[in-house]
Amino acid sequence: MTDLTLYHNPRCSKSRGALELLQARGLTPNVVRYLETPLDAAQLQGLLNKLGITARELLRTGEDEYKTLNLADATLTEAQLIAAIAAHPKLMERPILEVGDKAVIGRPPENVLELLP
Repeated sequence: MTDLTLYHNPRCSKSRGALELLQARGLTPNVVRYLETPLDAAQLQGLLNKLGITARELLRTGEDEYKTLNLADATLTEAQLIAAIAAHPKLMERPILEVGDKAVIGRPPENVLELLP
């Protein structure tokens, strides 16, 4: 099977649930703790392409940084939103499973099963 990469926050119950689902199927994904190893703008753009969504759709709107940085401002460009996520990885929705040229947000965790054969 193609390599699996899980963008993971071990403090998040949804993220832990997605990892458990994969492990229960005998799969061992490459786990990226994105809060410790943030993605840069180019990596985020690649991930957005695989997800088929915009940076705004990847934002966690309930985070303090979202309000502090005024990210609800509709005039912000895609590049500005990506830069904000790169600088503040806590803003990135989680978990995300990447498989080859596709990715999915694991909310609910069962969504990760969509990319498995």
